[in-house]
Amino acid sequence: MRVEYDPQYNIAYLRFLDTQAEDLQTLHLSEELNIDLMPDGRLYGIELLNANEQLFRQDAGQLLVNNRQTGQMQSILVFDFV
Repeated sequence: MRVEYDPQYNIAYLRFLDTQAEDLQTLHLSEELNIDLMPDGRLYGIELLNANEQLFRQDAGQLLVNNRQTGQMQSILVFDFV
């Protein structure tokens, strides 16, 4: 996974696949969150608009995911953008 941050526009991008992708489908989940999906449905990346605001909320910048095996939410990343 690769994390990119553009301080000029305050945008963070979390890219989960190393391949260059064409024909990505972008889903706009909110005014601050977009996800990019590969044509086969795999998650390519997550775009966080207004990234500092999102990453410094009460969850301290944790990215939470649902573990399918256990059914529990777990933190996989903690961001520290300054």
